[in-house]
Amino acid sequence: MAPKLMLAGADLTAVVLAMVVAFALRGSSVELDAPASAMLGASSLPIWLLAFSRHRLYSARYLVRRPEELRRVGRALVLSVFCMAAIGFALQAPASRVWLVLTGLIAFVLVAVEREVARRLFRRLRRAGGLLRPVVVVGVNHEARELAALMSSEPDLGYRLAGFVTDLDPERVDPGIAGQVLGRIADTRRVVRDVEAVGVIVAATATTLDISNRLVRELTNDGIHVELSSALRDVASSRLTVRPFGRFPVVYVEPVHRSGWRTSAKRAFDVSVAALCLAGASLLMLVAAVAVRVDSPGPVLFRQVRVGRNGKPFKVVKFRTMVEDAEELVIDLRDLNEADGPLFKISADPRVTRVGALLRRSSIDELPQLWNVIRGDMSLVGPRPAIPSEVEGWLPELHERLRVKPGMTGMWQVNGRSASSWDDYVRLDLYYVDNWSLSTDLAILAQTVPAVLSSRGAS
Repeated sequence: MAPKLMLAGADLTAVVLAMVVAFALRGSSVELDAPASAMLGASSLPIWLLAFSRHRLYSARYLVRRPEELRRVGRALVLSVFCMAAIGFALQAPASRVWLVLTGLIAFVLVAVEREVARRLFRRLRRAGGLLRPVVVVGVNHEARELAALMSSEPDLGYRLAGFVTDLDPERVDPGIAGQVLGRIADTRRVVRDVEAVGVIVAATATTLDISNRLVRELTNDGIHVELSSALRDVASSRLTVRPFGRFPVVYVEPVHRSGWRTSAKRAFDVSVAALCLAGASLLMLVAAVAVRVDSPGPVLFRQVRVGRNGKPFKVVKFRTMVEDAEELVIDLRDLNEADGPLFKISADPRVTRVGALLRRSSIDELPQLWNVIRGDMSLVGPRPAIPSEVEGWLPELHERLRVKPGMTGMWQVNGRSASSWDDYVRLDLYYVDNWSLSTDLAILAQTVPAVLSSRGAS
């Protein structure tokens, strides 16, 4: 309850500040009665709070995604502004439209900033073990264990695993989680009370339809929050819609759209941004080129064949960061490979030059790839461009990543880069290919800057 009260207080503070700033910025041509405006603003504050509550802005389960939260904030603000106008007319003291519009716009900015600050504060508290909601997971199969692992690895989600319930015999339960099994599925209500859990997560593949229905009915009657996994992995929630199919609620999955106006918009965005970045980074690239030439013998640029969209090969361009015969030395270094799967990574690669190490840590070595983007070989955002030898070791499903252009940055790069495992590489790339959107690209680009500045996962 405390976080909700904190958010509500912060929201009201932002709204009041927006009203004051809008009054000051209304312009000399707009005549407003200050006491009447103050009275109207004060009397409408409960409306603003109700609008925020009506749009689920105080329910954590509706605010997982930042874009969705901003959409809800926008709708709540529009409703509140209309209500303010209606109150003004009812009191026969209509407010200035300029003031109302300014109030709504400024409130949106202030509330968005305030909620971003709150999001970061809650994230920090959750990572420290606070504000976590204890939940019980129904099932102990692979899906249930993955859900539990997610709670542990991503405390930002706000969950803490209290334990499992299962109908499997003890000897069939994974020894690693046997000590966390708190009872059988029929004992779920008692277990929830005993551990003071506030919610239950049902692994859909771990139990039957009849048992899931009974659990939902009993637990929701007790006021317990119940969540059921969709049995789908790595499908963006924005593509899912729950709708009735007779007596059954079914999940509709939006088809993937990789053509039409979206492709044209992505290409236009790539070319314009890449051109601006090339112009802005020209001096930095010149300094890097001179440093590479002076540091070690060999060409300034390194060209390597990579696999592009639909399997078409192209030559990627980067600043050279290794000794001239680096590719010939790979065979002698195979035993030092620290990556799993077909990837080849060495944290202290002896082939890397002194300047090369600096260029890699700062990702300056990748700036020439902007030319690949302009040429159309690559995109700003996409899967990592693979070399042909890696592709030979791919499973059939991973070839799906060739449906889109490789990118200078992507989900794999901003989620650990070389520190990520092969499984992460596969999962994140396929997630991007299946769920691509322009907003996803913008979000990845926004995450790339801090990832590069912190050298997270760089090698």
